Amino acid sequence: MITLRHAQDRGHANFGWLNSHHSFSFGNYYDPQQMGFSHLRVINDDTVSPDSGFETHGHKDMEIISLVLEGRIAHKDSAGNIKELPVGEYQLMSAGKGIFHSEFNASKTDPLKFLQIWIQPNELGGTPGYQQKAFGEEQGFTTVITPDGKNGSLQVKQDMQLIQLILENETETTWQADKKRHYYIQVIEGELSLDNGVIVKAGDGAKIEGQDKIHFKKISEVRSKALLFDLV
Repeated sequence: MITLRHAQDRGHANFGWLNSHHSFSFGNYYDPQQMGFSHLRVINDDTVSPDSGFETHGHKDMEIISLVLEGRIAHKDSAGNIKELPVGEYQLMSAGKGIFHSEFNASKTDPLKFLQIWIQPNELGGTPGYQQKAFGEEQGFTTVITPDGKNGSLQVKQDMQLIQLILENETETTWQADKKRHYYIQVIEGELSLDNGVIVKAGDGAKIEGQDKIHFKKISEVRSKALLFDLV
C-alpha cells in the first residue's frame, strides 16, 4: 500500500526569517493523522533568510539529521562542535541525555534551504554525538545512515536506514523491501513513478507498507533525487 503526501498538503509556518513546510505535526501545526511514521517523527523543509537562523536551543533523546539543499549551515553545539555543513553533506546529531545547539545561515546574502529530519531513538540518555559526511552523487542507491555504521555510513540509535536515491542516466531501479517493515520516500528533485503508477514530485512524500519490492522510475527530464527511509 502506498499513501501519498502531497507537498501542498503539508503544514506551513512563515516567521519572516524562516519559511518552513512540515510533513508531520510540528510546532503550531497539528494533524492527528500526521504524527510521524514508525520512528520517523519530523521532516521539515526549511528556508532560512540570509544572516538568520535558529538561536541556541536544546534537544534530548532524538536523532537529528540535516541535509543542505542550497547554501551552508553554520552549526555550533554545547559538545564543542563548530562546523559548517555545505550542500550535499549529511549531519547526524544524537541529542542523547541533552545537547544545546544553534543553526544559522552562513551567508549574509543568499538563502539557506535544508531538510531537518528527526528519528526517535531506541535508547535514551547517553552521551550526545555528532557526525558529518558527504556521500557523493552516484547513480542509484547510496546508503547514508545505518544502525551499525556499516560501510562508512553514519550510525543512528534506531533500527532504520536512510538511503539516497539518484536517477539521471539510469531511468529506473528497484529496492528489495521487507513486507514487515515500513518505508517512506521523500522526493527532493524531479519526479518519480512508484508501483501502481503513483507519481511523487519534488516536495511530496509517500508511506509504503506491505511490499516486498519498491520500483522507482524517473519520469522527469531533469534528474530525480530522493530519500528512502527503511523503518521498523
